[in-house]
Amino acid sequence: MAPNATLYLVEAQSNSFADLFCAVTVASNLVQAKGGGEVSMSWGGGEWSGETAYDPVFTTPGVVYFAAAGDSPGVIYPSASPNVVSAGGTTLSTNAVTGNFIGENVWQDAGSGPSAYESRPSYQNGIKNIVGAYRGTPDVAADANPYTGVWVLDNFVAPAYGSNYCNGYTPCWLIVGGTSVSSPTWAGIVNAAGSFSRSTHDELTKLYGDNPYADFNDITLGSCGPYLGYFASPGWDFCSGLGSPNSYNGK
Repeated sequence: MAPNATLYLVEAQSNSFADLFCAVTVASNLVQAKGGGEVSMSWGGGEWSGETAYDPVFTTPGVVYFAAAGDSPGVIYPSASPNVVSAGGTTLSTNAVTGNFIGENVWQDAGSGPSAYESRPSYQNGIKNIVGAYRGTPDVAADANPYTGVWVLDNFVAPAYGSNYCNGYTPCWLIVGGTSVSSPTWAGIVNAAGSFSRSTHDELTKLYGDNPYADFNDITLGSCGPYLGYFASPGWDFCSGLGSPNSYNGK
């Protein structure tokens, strides 16, 4: 998505929130030192009442944060933070023979919904009739369905996964998905757009601009959320937010 970008991979020491926040701080400092850019987070966990105390972690000047919205119905953190761009999921349909694009609808398993604890940020005032007083997720979406995901070349299949992946042989190609794909996809597209907002709030204010739907593929087919209770509709919705990326405009 951003072939000219400098990429850093930062691994946390464990999957505890304490270590993950530490890893985000390391990544933020690396990006800031290079003059700014994006940090993508393909992790998350359930919301809790004290999460707002951690929102400042995602406010390093010159850094725009992207977070996966989750791969099951409901809302996760840090996707729910108003200081990140919440990346949800869609499903692509392509011709089985030619591979040509046919259409795009929501991914039913993608995380979505209103936060239980985060107040509605100002950039979502235009959709307050949908989200109410709380922050709505996701903001945007991209292909995340594992059946229509991205191809990855794996040269190092761990022995523990040998029976499940590549039939135990490497190298091999795999299709992977989840909003762990849509988050870095969006980070790369925004990086390639070259606008380099000074904060996530500035980036989201741009995304939710005066005429945002001209800059997105508006997803209007499908349902998502707990008990599939949310439906795709024209404009912003809980299933795909503003929609999937369409050109670099407004990014």
